[in-house]
Amino acid sequence: MLHIQVASSNPGKIAEFRLGIQQWQEQGRSFPLAVEPLPGFATLPSCEEDAGSFAGNAAKKALHYSHLVSGLVSADDSGLEVGALGGVPGVSSHRFAGSGATDADNNAKLLRQMLGIPTAKRMARFVCELALAREGRLLAQFRGVAEGILLESPRGEGGFGYDPLFLDPELHKTFAELSREEKLQRSHRGRALRALLDWLAAQPSKTLQ
Repeated sequence: MLHIQVASSNPGKIAEFRLGIQQWQEQGRSFPLAVEPLPGFATLPSCEEDAGSFAGNAAKKALHYSHLVSGLVSADDSGLEVGALGGVPGVSSHRFAGSGATDADNNAKLLRQMLGIPTAKRMARFVCELALAREGRLLAQFRGVAEGILLESPRGEGGFGYDPLFLDPELHKTFAELSREEKLQRSHRGRALRALLDWLAAQPSKTLQ
């Protein structure tokens, strides 16, 4: 059984990771894999996410925490990029409206900045960069992208972050209107996770030692 330790204090992210593995295995994969929170994560020295890109932040976090524990460590960085705003909020997605901002604060600021922009120019994408490291060595990185359209007002009660504003153009639902299972099939994090799982299943066991 291969174990991956996720460098996060967010129980929702751990649950999403586990659900993604379950969905992947239900498609006929037999690769034995378990996910768990990084032990003592809250008490470990924190990692400053100042790399300036999703990929850089994910790699920095994975390497940082892999120096502190043994075994495989996974870390991610993700956010929303809006074309009409030049890629903003980007790596500042979680603190777009300032330090300590709530999801509602961030959504409200985004709606203000998008005021008057027509639908044809409201394209946006969620990006997730997922990094895997072991004891100070970066093993691989994976990128997942979900393309969508920003609405002029929120819809749906589920999800988190910008999900109520992000419309999936194929399903005609926001990410906040999807079930957890549906969202993971469509989301940036789900795509990055499946890329990670496919990579793991293809590796000789010695690569992961």
